[in-house]
Amino acid sequence: MTPPPPRSRTGLLVLSAASFVTILTEALPAGVLPALSADLAIGESRAGLFVTGYALAAAVTAIPVTALTLRVPRRALLVALLVAFAATNLVTAVSGSFPLSLAARVLSGVAAGVLWALVPGYAARLDPQRSGRAIATALAGMTIGLSLGIPAGTALADLVGWRVTFGLLSGMAAVLAVVGLRVLPPVAAPPPTRGAGMAAVLRTPGVAAVNGASVAVVLGFYVLYTYIAPFVAGRGVAAGTVLFVFGLGSLAGVWAAGATADRAPRLTTLTVLGLCALCLAGFGVVASSAPALLGCAALWGLTHGAVPVLMQTAGVRAAPHAADTANSIWVTGWNIGMAGGSLLGGAVLDTAGVAATPWVAAGLATVGVVVVALARRTGFPPARSVRAGQERLVEQQHRERAEPTGSDTGL
Repeated sequence: MTPPPPRSRTGLLVLSAASFVTILTEALPAGVLPALSADLAIGESRAGLFVTGYALAAAVTAIPVTALTLRVPRRALLVALLVAFAATNLVTAVSGSFPLSLAARVLSGVAAGVLWALVPGYAARLDPQRSGRAIATALAGMTIGLSLGIPAGTALADLVGWRVTFGLLSGMAAVLAVVGLRVLPPVAAPPPTRGAGMAAVLRTPGVAAVNGASVAVVLGFYVLYTYIAPFVAGRGVAAGTVLFVFGLGSLAGVWAAGATADRAPRLTTLTVLGLCALCLAGFGVVASSAPALLGCAALWGLTHGAVPVLMQTAGVRAAPHAADTANSIWVTGWNIGMAGGSLLGGAVLDTAGVAATPWVAAGLATVGVVVVALARRTGFPPARSVRAGQERLVEQQHRERAEPTGSDTGL
């Protein structure tokens, strides 16, 4: 395989930075909620709508807004989304009105839903011969943001105030929009393709399997993750320590997925999901041992970092003719899994107690393993089938470059 051109490598770093800005925009309010609610003179439960409203907006609008923007050149769309983050974060930083601030957060959520659908397909087209590694690079910013960016942003807000922090985040998005306009390689909007509509993509062999496995695993993740603090309470280890180790494991997971998603995608996915199920069950087995809990947290984090890369790579490969549409379905499923896992975890907590949460989570992750194991022909094929598909995509891009009518001119 020939290495990607330098501009494509730089473009992947821009996409990773965009992922970083997006995840900080999403999660920072949770870290500054007390100060934010006091400043706006609202209760903390009402301030929590800054997180909930954002997530719901992303889940509800990812599919329709992605469909509406399919004909927009990819670079132009990404720059527009970054400008939207800059504007909405600036409104959040300066507004003293809760309704106006909440409206800005909802618009941020809409932009996030489209961006998460856009980035994997854009990355795969920048380096089609190594699409797994390209997607891992582009999504690494998300994991770095969760594990390091959010704690750093929260600490900065404690020093200079949450409004200044959101102002700096707005500036980061604006600068990145300018940089992206200058250095991102142009990628044309996908040409009209038969079978690229939403209903057709849902019927595409493999898409249902990818999303089914993903939703099952995400449900399992959040059954335990949402209630990790009460689960580890009184076990000799702080929830913050567990989450920090989890974050470090996530960084390793992104790297591991990027290194193996092209060479052995099916084996890697089965291994990661199997390890996830074992780790979640491990929490139930070794709950009384603080060192063992931290070991489970590290391995669990590794699987958490790898799953988005592996699943979105599988989605792109299952529907290469409609990668953004397929990923918008994945984004919606991920957000549904987050919300559903939290609700299910609460129900388990109320009925069976917190000790039951890792076992329910492990069972859901096992469902994901079974789905992947059964989807050998389409959703999660062996490496030789993936390589053949990558070669076809490279040939298609060569044909597109030879046809000026499909070029991404200007933006």
